[in-house]
Amino acid sequence: MSISANYGPPADKAQGIKTIRAAFEKGVTFFDTAEVYGPYTNEELVGEALAPFRDKVSIASKFGFKIDGTIGLDSRPEHIRKVVEESLKRLNTDRIDLYYQHRVDPEVPIEEVAGAIKELIKAGKVLHFGLSEASAKTIRRAHAVQPVAAIQTEYSVWQREPERNGVLQACEELGIGFVPWGPLGEGYLTGKMDGNTRFDPQTDFRSEFPRFSPENLAANRPVVELLKGVAQK
Repeated sequence: MSISANYGPPADKAQGIKTIRAAFEKGVTFFDTAEVYGPYTNEELVGEALAPFRDKVSIASKFGFKIDGTIGLDSRPEHIRKVVEESLKRLNTDRIDLYYQHRVDPEVPIEEVAGAIKELIKAGKVLHFGLSEASAKTIRRAHAVQPVAAIQTEYSVWQREPERNGVLQACEELGIGFVPWGPLGEGYLTGKMDGNTRFDPQTDFRSEFPRFSPENLAANRPVVELLKGVAQK
């Protein structure tokens, strides 16, 4: 995601391809993208970078945003059938190994979403079904229609919600993989930020996150200092 957008300006395309291929050479075989990253440009980048060794890696992508200048959601089955074709084309592949609903659409019953993915799996265009930021109840309902392979939800030292809201428990009970996003706190837990760090509102969406306000960046430093102590030991 951050090669193409969201956490600052996009990197040079050649540098992005070089980075992804270097990761593969170091043993990384699972690459995660989404149509909304860019939007669209990250899927194109991933497709081009992985083309020489497509059969040796797994690619995850995501659907569910309108991408029309709003932050609206659209997981209607007809929309899913349309956007999967577009993602396949950008990714330069005939199948998406793991296809996530990027955010749960309250206007579309999750059973209909799972049913649409079930059809795409039968057609061979998608291999596995995933959900992102879904509740334990939604996970169970979806899983009853089409087995869910992975749940992607924010989880880190400063975001422990999956431990309390039943999501990890549901994954364990149902045998679903859990993929944490933001494990380094969107960069904060690396220790390279403090109360003086500023984010460009034009290119970095962290500028709108309350936890990245100057006051909270300063207030949360004890968490980072604690981590540093553990790491040193």
